[in-house]
Amino acid sequence: MGDVAEPVSRLIDQFKKLPGIGAKSAQRLAFFVLKMDSADAGQIAEAILEVKRSIRCCSICNNLTDVDPCQYCSLPSRSDKSLCIVEESNNILAVERTHAFNGRYHVLMGSLSPLKGITPDQLTMTSLLRRLESGIVEEVIVATNPNVEGETTALYLSRLIKPMGIRVTRLGLGLPVGGDLEYADEVTMTKALEGRREL
Repeated sequence: MGDVAEPVSRLIDQFKKLPGIGAKSAQRLAFFVLKMDSADAGQIAEAILEVKRSIRCCSICNNLTDVDPCQYCSLPSRSDKSLCIVEESNNILAVERTHAFNGRYHVLMGSLSPLKGITPDQLTMTSLLRRLESGIVEEVIVATNPNVEGETTALYLSRLIKPMGIRVTRLGLGLPVGGDLEYADEVTMTKALEGRREL
């Protein structure tokens, strides 16, 4: 951007790297930061650095956390008999907002996508199978996104888990095909959990 100072141009370029932020939004954010006082700008910068320093994956479920094990794995009141499999950590928040699930979670860290070269060995399938071999889990709820990659992952998981004698269900009606769990409201997620079906 030749019409703004180089530091501002670099800031705009950095904001454009964020999901859902185009050139105009990045420019608005950059100019908003310029209007902030130094203390507020410093707090934003420090919050970003702190997240990068302190957040890691839970050694049990792979959820992003600052303590290991994470809050969902360490809470004794949660049921070990039900395991909800999600693609990413932020999907847990969508399920939790429903207050309809009290089991444990497993984060795959993505979904299968042969076209993008994402295969089962690039996801957390090995640690998932280790968890299931304990014999405690009675039901696995596959809560992958309702898109091509999510459906492919769900079918793969079903074929992998069913021979272990574990009930495998999929989220039911309520989620739009091609959507993301992250954007589902509480009612939609509740209906999807209630209407889950056998895979």
